[in-house]
Amino acid sequence: MKIVVVGATGTIGSALVYALQNDHEVIAVGNSRGDYQVDMTSEDSIRELMGSLGHFDSLAVTAGNVAFNSLQAMTSAEWQKGVDSKLMGQINLVRYALKALNENGSITLTSGIIAREPIPKGISACTVNGAVNHFVKAASLEMPRGIRINCVSPTVLKESSATYGDFFPGFIPVPASTVAQAYKKSIMGIQNGRIFEVD
Repeated sequence: MKIVVVGATGTIGSALVYALQNDHEVIAVGNSRGDYQVDMTSEDSIRELMGSLGHFDSLAVTAGNVAFNSLQAMTSAEWQKGVDSKLMGQINLVRYALKALNENGSITLTSGIIAREPIPKGISACTVNGAVNHFVKAASLEMPRGIRINCVSPTVLKESSATYGDFFPGFIPVPASTVAQAYKKSIMGIQNGRIFEVD
């Protein structure tokens, strides 16, 4: 299979590339590194990326940024960061990928545990991740040509626990390699419209 991984240079993306590269042709896409680059906040950049890739079998998106702040302190710009990157960035990748995906292809997006387990200063992440989950459920009903769409919703990563662990008291971190298997299940399986929770 020809699999495009957006966010391939990040922690989850790197683990996914490692899990797939021996058996598949993996196209690594990053913000500033990789085989191709894309700015997820720019529809033009996404359009250009998809025009350069040719046809492929699967798209996995492991990227997307949000801001962390309290409800009262969160600025409009901070709210917009999550909307532009993690929400509309992923939605626009789906929109433009549909023309490039082969028949019976698949798309896997990323949300996160904060959608169902809010944390302090995580109101934007909770809102945006929840929106991604709902988008996937609705979009799965409209996918053409046998294309499937799912989402992986991981907890805090073991590799990131030193940096972010204090924000997730009582949460049990999981290795990125474990999270990568959920993407692999989505890519290789038959599920559609599913949110794969990795806790």
